[in-house]
Amino acid sequence: MMFRGIRGATTVTEDTEKEVLNKTKQLLEAIISKNQVDPERVVQILISATQDIHSVFPAKALRQFEGWTYVPVTCMQELDIHGGLKQCIRVLMTVQTDTKQEDIQHVYLEEAVKLRPDLKLTKNKEL
Repeated sequence: MMFRGIRGATTVTEDTEKEVLNKTKQLLEAIISKNQVDPERVVQILISATQDIHSVFPAKALRQFEGWTYVPVTCMQELDIHGGLKQCIRVLMTVQTDTKQEDIQHVYLEEAVKLRPDLKLTKNKEL
């Protein structure tokens, strides 16, 4: 069994607690579903948000998931890079899996599809 990183990102249209939590939950659900992630195999989840998101910790969304209480999750602020995508939430989920690196299903939603045009799922907005 290997450690693998599953990446994902999404954007919000406004910095409200409801919007941030809904979009983060949607992103986490898609990552979990597409990669058949079992919380017992999750090492940690790192969530970053751009500096224009400050209404709520996006990690709070994970606490709505049954069985995920003991999964370590933390939030951090993304670098403020000139020309970077605004109102963006990024996720890095570290998991134990037998899945090959190239078979990991990274998930980019909303305006975040612009971040990784090289990934096949980037152009896929459907959940």
